[in-house]
Amino acid sequence: MTALVIGGAGYVGSHVVHALLDRGEPVVVVDDLSSGHRETVPAAAHFVQADMADSVRMARVCAEHAVDAALCFAGKIEVGESVKDPRRHWRTNVGGTVALLEGLLDARVPHFVFSSTAAVYGTPEVVPIPDDATERPTNPYGATKLAVERMLGAYADAYPLAYTALRYFNAAGADPARGLGERHDPETHLIPNAIRAALGLRGPLEVFGDDWPTPDGTCVRDYVHVSDLADAHVLALAALRRGECPRAMNLGSTAGSSVNEVIGTVEHLSGKVVPRRYVARRPGDPAVLVAASARATTALGWQPSRSTLDRIVGDALAWHANPLAR
Repeated sequence: MTALVIGGAGYVGSHVVHALLDRGEPVVVVDDLSSGHRETVPAAAHFVQADMADSVRMARVCAEHAVDAALCFAGKIEVGESVKDPRRHWRTNVGGTVALLEGLLDARVPHFVFSSTAAVYGTPEVVPIPDDATERPTNPYGATKLAVERMLGAYADAYPLAYTALRYFNAAGADPARGLGERHDPETHLIPNAIRAALGLRGPLEVFGDDWPTPDGTCVRDYVHVSDLADAHVLALAALRRGECPRAMNLGSTAGSSVNEVIGTVEHLSGKVVPRRYVARRPGDPAVLVAASARATTALGWQPSRSTLDRIVGDALAWHANPLAR
């Protein structure tokens, strides 16, 4: 059995590759390197530089390496960009995944783990958000992920394909011992941007709104350590192979932190001030996104043990202390 990790040179994908290898899983990484980093792929994994939309090549890679499971992390993730330029998100997140699945089905790959998002829920009716909450995305990014989830449901009903969609809340943190951390270009995520602002590696941090209906007026999010997410993927893959995995699961810490609380943690742990300026709200953002992760706990035995704000920020700071991380 071999796992194919699409987008395995990216942030979450690279952590999952290491977690799979740690458990003795043969791994093939496919990445077009448009946003991933070749040096994050360990020598123990076979690397193929390719576009997931090349369905013929995907089928060939799967056949050559006896792939029985694929985990997909490729796609566009910036909420703001999805509002300004939605066609890029639909073309990549939906069109690219359709083409990828053509290759996987042609190669008769029976298991698929999909990197989804809490953005499928939009503005939640209940917080923490349960796994079976109504999906009402408020931005094109969330809409594209939900479209793929619905497509996967139809495919699984018609073809020999078992899947699970793991709905991340806010992936954060790093594995500084392995040199793995957030390195997006441009970087849009709060924790790395707050750290870079504190270290003088960028200008003031922009905070999108201070008038939200939250205790301190800034958005509240559920931050999950990326290594905890990696563990969840390994557990989900094992459950799929046993035929015991739900089709959709939240992956969150069940605790919310506001933007101002994150900034305060960065300042406390770094000993530096985070220069900031408050700007208008960003279109498509809900005020609060916090998960209830009951399915992952029950079905997988998953526990996000690293997902405290101090641990997440501390590991990210340790990774940023390495000059290569900059």
